[in-house]
Amino acid sequence: METKAISRYVQITPQKCRLVADMVRGRGVEDALAVLDFTTKKAAGIVAKTLRSAVANAESAENVDVDSLYVKTIMVDPGPVAGRFKPRAQGRATAIRKRTSHITVVLDARGTN
Repeated sequence: METKAISRYVQITPQKCRLVADMVRGRGVEDALAVLDFTTKKAAGIVAKTLRSAVANAESAENVDVDSLYVKTIMVDPGPVAGRFKPRAQGRATAIRKRTSHITVVLDARGTN
C-alpha cells in the first residue's frame, strides 16, 4: 500500500533540496518529521510540508496505521528554469538562473509487501 504526494514548481534548487531529502529517506514518518523540524535549511520546511501531505493522503485513502508508515522513496527532480539577466561592468550582462524543483514523497507501511 503506497501513498504519495508531489510538490511541483517549488522555488528552490534541486541540489539544495536533495541534501535534505537524503536525510529522511528510509526513516519512519515520526522520525523523519523530527529530523526536518530541527534542520535549519529552507528545504526542510518544504520537504516536511510534502511529507505531511503524503501522511494525510494515506489517512484519507486507506485504513492505515500512521505509526507504521515510512519514507519509501523521496525524489527531487528539476523543474523549469527561469532566466534573468543582471547588468555587469562595461555594458555586459550575466545570466541568473532561477531553478525550481519537483518533490515526490512515497510512503509505505512497514511489514507489508
